Amino acid sequence: MPLLEIKNLKLDFVTGDAGLRAVDGVSLDIQSGETVCLVGESGCGKSVTALSSARLVPTPPARYVRGEIFLQGRDVLKMSQAELCEIRGGVVSYVFQEPGASLNPVLRVGAQIKESLKLHKPDKATDAEVIRLLKLVGIPAPESRIRDYPFQMSGGMQQRVMIAMALASEPKLLVADEPTTALDVTIQAQILDLLRDLKQRLGMAILLITHNLGIVGDMADRVAVMYAGQIVELAPARELLRRPLHPYTKALMASVPKLGGGIRWGEATDEPAREDARPTKRLQAIPGSVPRIGNFPPGCRFAPRCPIAKPECSDAIPELVEVEPRRWVRCPFWK
Repeated sequence: MPLLEIKNLKLDFVTGDAGLRAVDGVSLDIQSGETVCLVGESGCGKSVTALSSARLVPTPPARYVRGEIFLQGRDVLKMSQAELCEIRGGVVSYVFQEPGASLNPVLRVGAQIKESLKLHKPDKATDAEVIRLLKLVGIPAPESRIRDYPFQMSGGMQQRVMIAMALASEPKLLVADEPTTALDVTIQAQILDLLRDLKQRLGMAILLITHNLGIVGDMADRVAVMYAGQIVELAPARELLRRPLHPYTKALMASVPKLGGGIRWGEATDEPAREDARPTKRLQAIPGSVPRIGNFPPGCRFAPRCPIAKPECSDAIPELVEVEPRRWVRCPFWK
């Protein structure tokens, strides 16, 4: 039985009498101890999908139109508020994008971690346990840092505090929503190493949300690529990175800068060409932008930006089909 199983989830944001479909028919499962990456551009519905796993999207303005969400075999959409409080933090915990905005600026970090312990592990709500958690996430001198306010810590240290809070209740599933956003590359690597190490030591599953495909190869067992509220490709990480099938996945892969590559001098910049500059490939970009919810094009939602789009692509929304063992693609022209 999967730890988390989402079946045909459809979620609207209600404005007046109209409902704007933000998540449209998403199905996804995560096994115990597995790392799944949810990939896509900003505005594709990744965070809303992840928040729905513990019914954290406020209703209203959201409305769960259809579908099922099972967490450890229990239907989240049918849970009472008391049951939801039990699983939020107790079974699934979240690490959000900007720790500086998520942490309370007027409370010491030790008190914030202790608050999480009081809710789910009241017998462990002690300074000693808080210090142990800070050590676990690699914060130096935790005995003194326990009394720090968030503003006294760097972005990387704040993110480690957020991870410590998430781990305080010993969850089965950790949802990390862009955990390395706004961090420099060295700190990003440290945070990812920490998540990888904690997964092995604690045996928890991870749902990692990112638009950075460079993270996927190091972290993921499977990858779900999301576009305009729908999953367009689902595959084992190594197979997807080696041979992407959906045109959107291919476009994302092509837009990743390569080592030694970049933009040619004098082509995409205002600077004149240099005689000593080595020829490099121009950085590829996906034309256009992700359509806004409520303004999706007819048929395939990626068709207006797709290099292989055909007239029939606008006739109907393509189904997500298993085209190879364990490989699902939402495109009839994937070959």
